[in-house]
Amino acid sequence: MLNPVRNITFDALDPWKVARFWSEVTGYAIAEDGVEGDEEIQLEPGQPGTPGLLFIRVPDGKKVKNRVHLDIQPPTGTRDETVERLVALGARVVDDRRDEDGIAGWVVLADPEGNELCIERSAAERGIA
Repeated sequence: MLNPVRNITFDALDPWKVARFWSEVTGYAIAEDGVEGDEEIQLEPGQPGTPGLLFIRVPDGKKVKNRVHLDIQPPTGTRDETVERLVALGARVVDDRRDEDGIAGWVVLADPEGNELCIERSAAERGIA
């Protein structure tokens, strides 16, 4: 029996703020009924069978390292351009795992509330696209 993942859910002090950040990361659209101040904000991928992202208000902030995180592979441009763009949107660099030559590796970022994500090299940089 297949149990597809419907959403990947994030706890958040400010669901709107974090959802807007992740909308910029993924390109997912904020659901039409989502407005600032809501207890839950849904991001919709716009592709059947792809899990959405759901941000739910909780009273406590993040305290320890994530046990699950998303790896992001930029569809265009480079890993480094994506890191710069997301830092400008409010992310911070947690760990730089790029090799000295800058060719391989990834960068661990934290979103505005501290949830980690990794930015990998793009498909073009990997020679896949």
